[in-house]
Formats: sequence, C-alpha cells, structure tokens
Amino acid sequence: MSLTMEEKKAVVAEVSGKLAGAQAAMLAEYRGLTVAQMTQLRRKAYDGQVYLRVVKNTLARRAVEGTEFECLKDQMVGPLAVAISNDPVAVAKVLSEFAKDNDLLKIKAAAMSGKLMTADQVHALAKLPGRDQLIAMLMGTMQAPIQKFVQTLNEVPAKFVRALAAVRDAKEKAA
Repeated sequence: MSLTMEEKKAVVAEVSGKLAGAQAAMLAEYRGLTVAQMTQLRRKAYDGQVYLRVVKNTLARRAVEGTEFECLKDQMVGPLAVAISNDPVAVAKVLSEFAKDNDLLKIKAAAMSGKLMTADQVHALAKLPGRDQLIAMLMGTMQAPIQKFVQTLNEVPAKFVRALAAVRDAKEKAA
C-alpha cells in the first residue's frame, strides 16, 4: 500500500527532525532479515536510544537535503534502514553488535560531521567507549583527588585514637 502525499511529507519531516539534532546517521541493508530479527533490531535500537526507521530511498534523500548528512544521498540504494543518534558510538554499537549475530544485516555507510564513513570505520567507532561510560570515567577521575584528601584528613584523628588505645593497652599490661 503506497503512502499518500501527506503521509510522505510527514515521514520526510519526521526523519528531517531527527537528523537536525543528530551527530551520526547510518545506513544498513536489511535484505533477508525476518520480521522477528527486524523487531529485535528495533528493540536494541530503542534501548540504545537510537532512532531506526525503514524509509523509502526517495523520501530519505529528501530528508537529508540541506543537512550535514547529505553525503549519504549517493549511498541510498536498495532496501535500507536509517539509524540516527545523538551519540555516534551508540548507533555504531547497536548496528555492529547486531550485524555480528546476523550476517544478513550489512552496514552500507555512515555520516558524522558531514563526512562519509565506511563500514570499517563504523566497526572501529563501535569499539570506543560510549558516552555514559566516558562520563563515568571522567567522574571517577575527578573524584579520586577529593577522596584521597578526605582519607588524609581522616587519618589524623584516627592515628591519634590508635595512639591513645596503644597507651591504654600498655598501662593495662603494666598494672
């Protein structure tokens, strides 16, 4: 069943809106995947905060016009799913991990900051730590000096208490 003109405009507007705030967009060929596998991919994308949609190539080309993802236009051939995210590592991880288990999903191309990326570059990007993991590492690094300072301040009264306990034990032994 074909889409009406209004539905097509809505799809283009939706994808354009997602692209406007995104840092990365990727194209993956899903030819041969079953409905259950596509549902599984969509669930993983949703869990990873990645927008995943199967869009007709003509509509996808219209959606990327005028954006930094316009370099993907020439790559839009065949049955493709468009994956868009604010976190480039998240979208790369979702597609790469799913492609490991399902040989039929092939990452065709990606774009980040107006530059076209190959599938090998996407797989390399997927190996990097994600945004949340990087924030956790940064917080740990920032917290370490403060934690060490608090331990040092706490050691002075603790040392005093241990010295008093040793004096008390020595007096009890002498008595």
